[in-house]
Amino acid sequence: VQLQASGGGTVQAGGSLSLSCAASGAPPVTTFSGYVMGWFRQNPGKEREFVAGIYWTTGRTKYTDSAKGRFTVSRDKANSVVYLQMNNLKTEDTAVYYCAARSPGADEYDVWGRGTLVTVSS
Repeated sequence: VQLQASGGGTVQAGGSLSLSCAASGAPPVTTFSGYVMGWFRQNPGKEREFVAGIYWTTGRTKYTDSAKGRFTVSRDKANSVVYLQMNNLKTEDTAVYYCAARSPGADEYDVWGRGTLVTVSS
């Protein structure tokens, strides 16, 4: 399974962006049942940090404190796509955003996609 994040770009503070994460690979990904899908971000010289996650089967979500109330993680089961809607963006949200998957039974996220850059200007 390969993950590819997209939707990054440059936006002014207070604006919005929507990121998408699609899966590809062989055999074709038809379901993420049992997976936890997550969004992380990282800036140069800093550790990667968790932003939001969603349990694929139940839809239960988790957010880091800085994302609560501004970001929404969701999934499209039919198309195996995960979204991160980001509103009221702040300059400190600038980072490379990655999507990741934690396989059923895994202790950590074990599938990572290529990131997409989000730049929030003041």
